[in-house]
Amino acid sequence: MTGGTGTTGEADATSEAAATAAGANGGPVGVALVGAGAISDAYLRNLTAFPDIRVLGVADLDVARAAAKAQEHGVPMSGDVGTVLAIPEVEIVVNLTIPAAHAAVATAALRAGKHVYGEKPLTLDPEEGEKLLAEAAERGLRVGNAPDTFLGAGLQSAKRALAAGLIGTPVAATAVMQSPGPESWHPNPEFLYQRGAGPLFDIGPYYLTALVAMLGPLCQVAATARQARPHRVIGSGPKGGTRFAVEVPTHVMALLDFTGGASASSTFSFDSPAHITMIEIIGTEGMLSLPDPNTFAGPLRVRGAGDKEWRELPVEGTSAGRGLGVLDMARALRGNVPHRASGALALHVLEAMNAIALSAEHGEFRRLSTTAREPDPLPAAWDPREATLT
Repeated sequence: MTGGTGTTGEADATSEAAATAAGANGGPVGVALVGAGAISDAYLRNLTAFPDIRVLGVADLDVARAAAKAQEHGVPMSGDVGTVLAIPEVEIVVNLTIPAAHAAVATAALRAGKHVYGEKPLTLDPEEGEKLLAEAAERGLRVGNAPDTFLGAGLQSAKRALAAGLIGTPVAATAVMQSPGPESWHPNPEFLYQRGAGPLFDIGPYYLTALVAMLGPLCQVAATARQARPHRVIGSGPKGGTRFAVEVPTHVMALLDFTGGASASSTFSFDSPAHITMIEIIGTEGMLSLPDPNTFAGPLRVRGAGDKEWRELPVEGTSAGRGLGVLDMARALRGNVPHRASGALALHVLEAMNAIALSAEHGEFRRLSTTAREPDPLPAAWDPREATLT
């Protein structure tokens, strides 16, 4: 990979062609969803409630499932991917397919002249991600990507606290996600143990994106990884009791170095009997305890150098949930400004995860070649349910 990838990814937010496309339209932005699986309900509930978004179509390989989701959420059209890509008023395609299909569906959307916002990870590997962003830049189209949890009130309040110098200069961080694994609750968890998933690629994006949003881009990583057992058993739903193979490590520990000088230790595990989620940032004048980065709200706590206990900080902003990144992208498209959950940020996080996996395999530090602009904070009064596009 080339070192210029990070800036190439930003081109999709500022190209002249994208500006022309944005200026040619006014009012709410037309959106279609591809993938009518479990996560689609969270997106559809919010996107259909945001006045700056018009959800025009739902697509899925199972067209009956797409039709049911469309009817449930009052979406006018449904069908296969080609059907929704052919809707002229659709400007952004929200790609909610499984990781193995992310690149193909996003590329098809770009070639249909649509901007793309995808679920995480961006693609299965950084090379695919580079090609996707390069094609988007060539076509003057934007790429956005989950997670957008860092746009929620909790993490945005943390970002503002860091910017205000509440704990001085950030020095180090600790990030932990431990759980028994998604087979304990997900009715179809097999894909979460295949290439492109596991705790690193499924949950890691929330933590790594939050850390990059707070501390800036990464420069190098080192890691170890283990697989606790080669098979898992589905614990709920119609396939309960079904045994399936595990293809990826299920316990990953990584050291992270940031270009700004801070460092972090991180653990991503599906092997723990207990649910543990945390991010703590140590600064020269105190510590900040962040909320679970897979959520949008608080709590947010601080402990100063002389404090004996943690104290709660006020949390300001929106906790509306998934889809905030799509809305921010839509408003940025109309305003011809960069969107925050950018393709460049997603590619940088993807390269970091890939480097962590390679480091664990080869036992060496891995340097990153991509970078990403630290996203600007959202105004505390940013309201997803306000109609701003007329």
